[in-house]
Amino acid sequence: MRLKSFSKWNAAVRNPRKALVLSGISLAMLVAGGVALAQDPPEPPNGAPAVNLIPRPTGRLDRASIDENYLRSIIEEQVACGTRDSFSSWTDPKRGIGCGRDHIVARFNEITKDSGGRLQIVVDKFETELPRTGEKLHLENVYAILPGSDPSLNKTVFITSGDFDSRPSETNDPNADAPGADDDSSGVAQAIESAKLLASGTYRATLIFAALSGEEQGLLGAKGMQKYLQDHGYTVGGYFDNDIVGADPVPGGPHRIRLFSGGGPDGVDSPSRELARATEEIDGRENIRLIFRVDRLGRGGDHMPFVAAGLPADRFTEPQENYFHQHQTPRVENGIEYGDLEKFLNFDFLRNATWDNAEALRELALAPAPPSEVTITHVPRTAMGYAWMRWSAPEDADRAGFEILWRETTAPQWSVYEFVPSGSEATLDGVSPDNHFFAIRCVGKNGARSLAVPAIAPMRRPMPRPQSGTSQ
Repeated sequence: MRLKSFSKWNAAVRNPRKALVLSGISLAMLVAGGVALAQDPPEPPNGAPAVNLIPRPTGRLDRASIDENYLRSIIEEQVACGTRDSFSSWTDPKRGIGCGRDHIVARFNEITKDSGGRLQIVVDKFETELPRTGEKLHLENVYAILPGSDPSLNKTVFITSGDFDSRPSETNDPNADAPGADDDSSGVAQAIESAKLLASGTYRATLIFAALSGEEQGLLGAKGMQKYLQDHGYTVGGYFDNDIVGADPVPGGPHRIRLFSGGGPDGVDSPSRELARATEEIDGRENIRLIFRVDRLGRGGDHMPFVAAGLPADRFTEPQENYFHQHQTPRVENGIEYGDLEKFLNFDFLRNATWDNAEALRELALAPAPPSEVTITHVPRTAMGYAWMRWSAPEDADRAGFEILWRETTAPQWSVYEFVPSGSEATLDGVSPDNHFFAIRCVGKNGARSLAVPAIAPMRRPMPRPQSGTSQ
């Protein structure tokens, strides 16, 4: 019986008209059975409190200010290096990965000069080894650091990066051409342009615009940056890895960029997931496609060492990849042109990807520090019971208060339940935490929101074990 029903449904799905008829019949049967239109008890009984939301920060970036020609010239410089394989030359100014590094440093130096010396340029050199073979490898990352203005937050960093190494069809071949226009000169161009857009602003937290090496050999540059941040006492407030963000080859565009984020132990909430939700809220659902997966299936990127460390880190990637134009030595075979070449890029899409990064970075770096120790308890002492939320947050004269967030357990986005101007606890009358997830975030007087911190049940102290010989 089950098999027969499934076969009918499968056949209907292949026939859209039949599927429409079947779905209408199914809906009518559910309605007649009192299932589809059954109402859940209201929570709270009289509705959620009315909330007057503080407007988001002024000064929103203008998409038109993003310079397509500037992005194009950055990518042309990188491609002209011939290859940027991690095993190619670090010293040849015309061919190899060192050529790519030199162009990036020069671009950041120009931005520093134009912004009155506000960016600090760091070339981070380190020795590492390949994970599987143990082969030694010299790598260098480039960081443009814009220090935060708030002494309590300037050791918190928000980062955007691309990786400037490239690879041909055969991994670790320093002699073959590997232009890497999309993978990942597009991410590097985005990071440089974001620095240009934001370098003249003032932010509470620190911003880092990074170009990493060694991505193709096992995310080695990202691990090097992670060590640099730890050694210099930085806390990661959020990290955007931009890898393959320069093309939108499918007709019907512009399409949304994909933002990958991994879940926590429960597969749902995690710092990375909260960074993704915040980014979608800042940039707009029409621009961001949330993908609740740490990365493409079976693949990885520079954000993953940060995710493994429990830090908020996500990956931006174009809507649909063309594998003929990734990790391919340029050539033509059987009428198919292979190679990661500039002519396959879509600069309108890259401009949008740059705005998605820069605007999210801007607002996040203006926000207060997130709360901590957020708990929720179900207290069944009234007929309906209530939820009791508690949290901690440092003193902050620029904080306007706290937003309590909630969502159905099956919903991807938060909604604001209530605004609390001060204090460290709140009572939600007539609300059961069984049916919703809850979170808290801090709101600045400027309207910038911190990342949300999901509420969890408080830890219970273990019951003492009964002593030997006592009754239980």
